[in-house]
Amino acid sequence: MFPWLTVLIAWPLVGAAVVGLSALVRSRTGPASAGTGLARPLALLFSLVEVALLVGAFVAFDTGAAAEHQLGAVHPWIPQIGASYAVGVDGVGLLLVALSVLLVPLVLLAAWKEQGRDEVRLRKFVGLVLLLQAFMVAVFAARDVFLFYVLFEAMLIPAYFLIGGFGQGAGRRKAAVKFLMFSLGGGLIMLAAVIALYFLGIGAGIDPSRAFLVDELAAIDLGTTAERLMFVGFFIAFAIKAPMVPVHSWLPDVAGNATPGTSTLLICVLDKVGTFGMLTLCLPLFPEASRWAAPLVIVLAVISVLYGAIMAIMQTDLLRLVGWTSVSHFGFIILGIFTFTPLGTAGSSFMMLNHGLATGALFLVAGFLISRHPEKSQKISDYSGLRSVTPVLAGTFLVAGLATLSLPGLATFVSEIMVLIGAFGGSPAGSAGWAIAAIPGVVLAAIYVLLTYQKIFTGAPAAGLEGLPDLHVRERVVAAPLVAGLLVLGLVPGLALTYVNAPAEQSVALTTVDEPADAATEMGSDK
Repeated sequence: MFPWLTVLIAWPLVGAAVVGLSALVRSRTGPASAGTGLARPLALLFSLVEVALLVGAFVAFDTGAAAEHQLGAVHPWIPQIGASYAVGVDGVGLLLVALSVLLVPLVLLAAWKEQGRDEVRLRKFVGLVLLLQAFMVAVFAARDVFLFYVLFEAMLIPAYFLIGGFGQGAGRRKAAVKFLMFSLGGGLIMLAAVIALYFLGIGAGIDPSRAFLVDELAAIDLGTTAERLMFVGFFIAFAIKAPMVPVHSWLPDVAGNATPGTSTLLICVLDKVGTFGMLTLCLPLFPEASRWAAPLVIVLAVISVLYGAIMAIMQTDLLRLVGWTSVSHFGFIILGIFTFTPLGTAGSSFMMLNHGLATGALFLVAGFLISRHPEKSQKISDYSGLRSVTPVLAGTFLVAGLATLSLPGLATFVSEIMVLIGAFGGSPAGSAGWAIAAIPGVVLAAIYVLLTYQKIFTGAPAAGLEGLPDLHVRERVVAAPLVAGLLVLGLVPGLALTYVNAPAEQSVALTTVDEPADAATEMGSDK
């Protein structure tokens, strides 16, 4: 069988190396550092080939067995400790790999004119983007706990430099350090749990050469106290990455100081590692502890929904506003996972994809808007009346915003409704009441989206903005796939639900919660 996942991981690494070596190529008009050179087109070419490889992976994936991990490989990596290069994806993992692959060429196109004509700086930027892509694909495919941890930490390197070295805000270095400290802190806690899990696995009789494989570890009895302690270690790391109140404060700072493209990759893809880890590691490895912690997790998830939305309403910085919306939406995703219903879990899995499309569109279109301002201002109050000046930009922003507030007909509506309905039937005591408490988050989303649109795009154009250009062809090419994805998955959600329903049922079964699986299956049956 062709090693689709391995190739999807390796190809961006090759691309990053080739882009770096392009410095050796001298143009006829002078040194490579004097002009735009090869870095941009090479990076875009490699990212588009990655999309073609993704299509092959989808063709090879058996949707009839979406709950099984496919396209994988297992090879010894560090035999002295039993670590393996083990990769494979179920339907949820494949969709998140797709999100990682599809957003990169859009980000590269959106940032086509960033970094100016400094070829050295540009090579570093696009090389870091390709490196981050490889790590993102790998972490969603990892089936060895030690490999997952290494990738979880390795992603911090390109992310840190993309924020601090290539950000556009005055506080970008401080935001990068804050992001790094939060993430490293969570990672160290998880490392302690990974080491404890290893020794408990060996003590339970696991083959030492396969000591970190998820499937092997999921089959052993850890004991109540040990399982709960290790759950806490993993969950804290994932809650920081997600991010979830009260360990969320790094995200708005990153959103306000990174470039919109970097925020798209970090918040729309990389942060999904947190919720993905909760779903694919916490639930199967620590099922009893997951049920034990669920009431508290649900409370924190609902607080995230409401607090994130309220803070978004209060923002004066457009990019920070978009960042706060993600705190709110990650709350919905976590709520669905810990209600232990097939419908809620499938909705959370679908929402991970939809959030990436909607928030990615919002970040990138906001970036197009800011780039047009004479002072590159991020302040919402510095804009007004642009609906008549840039109608295509205004319309695209509105569609992305309506997706963020989960308007019926768009993909986010389907996933959010699935989460809320699933929460009403959730097994933790009081989950229905907390589902009701989360509903105001939908209303608050309408407030921050529509108020922002009204301030920026309605009324008379602000002084100096009367002649701003509308979206160019390149920018329309960036926005069109995201808008199309939101529309298609909103009207035909079965295209994605086919991949998430079976894994959702299996995740719920692993927690031994007796819930009917019919509802999620029925919603995805009309393909």
